[in-house]
Amino acid sequence: MAIRVWISLFLCVFALLGSESYASENEDTQSKEFVVTLDHSNFSDFVGRHKFIVVEFYAPWCGHCKKLVPEYEKAAQILSQNDPPVVLAKVDASEEQNKVLASEFDIKGFPTLKILRYGGSVVQDYKGPREADGIVSYVKKQSGPASSEIKSSKDAEDFIDVNKIIIVGVFPEFSGEKFENFTAVAGRLRADYDFGHTSDAKLLPRGDSSASGPVVRLFKPFDELFVDFQEFDVDALAKLVEEATIPTVTVYNKDPNNHPFVVKFFNSPNDKAMLFVNFNNDLFDSFKSKYHEVAEQYKGNDISFLIGDVEASQGAFQYFGLKEDQTPLIIIQTNDGEKYLKPNVEPDHIASWVKDFKDGKVKPFKKSEPIPEVNSEPVKVLVADNFQDMVFNSGKNVLIEFYAPWCGHCKQLAPILDEVAVSFESDADVMIAKIDATANDIPQGTFEVQGYPTLYFKSASGKLLQHQGGRTKEDIIDFIQENRDKAAEQAPGKDEL
Repeated sequence: MAIRVWISLFLCVFALLGSESYASENEDTQSKEFVVTLDHSNFSDFVGRHKFIVVEFYAPWCGHCKKLVPEYEKAAQILSQNDPPVVLAKVDASEEQNKVLASEFDIKGFPTLKILRYGGSVVQDYKGPREADGIVSYVKKQSGPASSEIKSSKDAEDFIDVNKIIIVGVFPEFSGEKFENFTAVAGRLRADYDFGHTSDAKLLPRGDSSASGPVVRLFKPFDELFVDFQEFDVDALAKLVEEATIPTVTVYNKDPNNHPFVVKFFNSPNDKAMLFVNFNNDLFDSFKSKYHEVAEQYKGNDISFLIGDVEASQGAFQYFGLKEDQTPLIIIQTNDGEKYLKPNVEPDHIASWVKDFKDGKVKPFKKSEPIPEVNSEPVKVLVADNFQDMVFNSGKNVLIEFYAPWCGHCKQLAPILDEVAVSFESDADVMIAKIDATANDIPQGTFEVQGYPTLYFKSASGKLLQHQGGRTKEDIIDFIQENRDKAAEQAPGKDEL
């Protein structure tokens, strides 16, 4: 399952705020739309004429998109009066003619907002609020200078938020190669962090107040609280910033200040170790201390660490198929999708178990519902533990539905699949099957399931196809017959065996 899915299950951090209507000042503004509508025919030309523009990729049927409409329009109206004006635009990414644009910008969900700079040559994710005032504030900051000058103690106090990552360059003068490279890094990473510069280190709350620079000081709300860099190569400095902004142990609880670091944790290319424990547990301090020791030990060894409060982690429990009576527990997910589990762990066992994992001595954990004792309905039930036998080892042509129990489209498809299955009941070479993809692990790297329902067909000869056509009974039967017949033609005949 795509990482986007399990981040959202874990956090729900990108949930949109409720929309509010607003009154226009006069009939002209009431009728005028300030959000510019773009499509495949005018997108490149329009974007190419703007140094800075925000584009929303949406679908008309998307509930979150509908909630965003009045907020986005109100923000566009306010920003049209900015000096210089800032343009907000939108693209219906569900339109067939605009799907090439959606693919170009890697749009995987709605709404997705992108910041396009310098005629579209630089593309960044919009990571700000989704209500009008927040959009305006965030966009103004993003469209202004990449780094703000800190001239006084008041400036520093207002700028340096103790709960956020703040990066400040100290320079004797605001010119030269090192300063230009610092501002280049600020431009590259400004969507994620706030950058400032000053000529007086005494204005800063932490670090050597006598430093005259050039030096880059990164403030953070965890670990050592600040770190200084004297590297001014653009790529190297950007890498140092990214590395320094990941906590040794990321904390997940109900504190929204931690959410950006949890997102960074899941976006990391490393294997991900997660310890779930009740933060009110009498042994919590011991768990925290031992876990931090292990994280320090493996720092830089392609594994990241997170500690999550059980109460706040129900999304993770749902995704991984865990139960609260298994806590305290550690689960490690690798980049190839394998999971490794140690339930009911004790503080002193953490280090040895992680070592066993790194040494390849721990067997993978598979999330699976029980294999059905009776599986006699026309549409057969698959679970993780019988998937290999029923799909890949059966020698049959198998149509598989990957579904979610709460999915409305899946519920609409269910009676249609029943009818398809009944039509093939007398055909021993065809099986119609379904699997709850929220309750079972599916083979990694074989099936791309990013939404529900997703239909795949595995022919008897092993050919794998995703069904992306119509979903009537006739459409699905034709799809099976067409691809099953091709598979039969390619398979060896009896006289060849």
